[in-house]
Amino acid sequence: MDDHKSSIRQLVWSELKKVAYADSRFDFDFNEFIPNFQGSYEAAKRLMLLPIYQSAKFVFITPDNCLEDLRYKALVDGKVVLITTYAIRRGFWLLDPSQINPSSYRYVSTLDGMEQLARSISLNDMMELGLQIDLMVTGTGAINLDGIRFGKGHGFFDLEWAMLYSIGAISSTTPTAAIVHDCQVLAKQLIPESFDTVCDFVITPTKLIEVPNAKKPICGILWEKLASGMLESIPPLQELKSLINEDRVTQPDP
Repeated sequence: MDDHKSSIRQLVWSELKKVAYADSRFDFDFNEFIPNFQGSYEAAKRLMLLPIYQSAKFVFITPDNCLEDLRYKALVDGKVVLITTYAIRRGFWLLDPSQINPSSYRYVSTLDGMEQLARSISLNDMMELGLQIDLMVTGTGAINLDGIRFGKGHGFFDLEWAMLYSIGAISSTTPTAAIVHDCQVLAKQLIPESFDTVCDFVITPTKLIEVPNAKKPICGILWEKLASGMLESIPPLQELKSLINEDRVTQPDP
């Protein structure tokens, strides 16, 4: 399965490089980041026309380069945005437009800006606030017509979903959207694994694909499947493990 996904990623990335913008740290190394691309704002505007966006008060948006404009627009639209740091290494951050000067919305939507102007938030903080996320948005390396993602291969979005699901911030019915370039959408079949977060919507600069009955994982973190070193490098995973050990969070059944 992993070899199959890897070959698909390489196929897509050769085309993506033609329309992607280089990252200041990683150049065109798509193993390390999800790039911004030509037309990303047009794709974001398609999402913003959907009722799932318009009615959302609290939105999780991944730190992918292609979603910077969406994070900015969400703040302008008065939505609270939850985001993770790169590779989740410094956890989750809360971007609350009521607590940020509107002149700084653009800067706080960047990965550098959020850590200067936004608020770090733990899983325990989210539980105490009773945080409920209305919409999850991600970029990805590639995706098929059934909403099954082929990311960078690290599984960060699936970890984010699993952690938020475990603390009750999302449910199996929370809508999920992927914003991608048209070249990242493939007509290839793939059976999702139990931890794969399937997207309800695949949105490109030119089209909207709605996926009926997109299946979301309800297994929480599959601890035995974590890559070597992942638990040690991701503080929210360590926190979740402690919350489970303290019986403050129940480990979902796989």
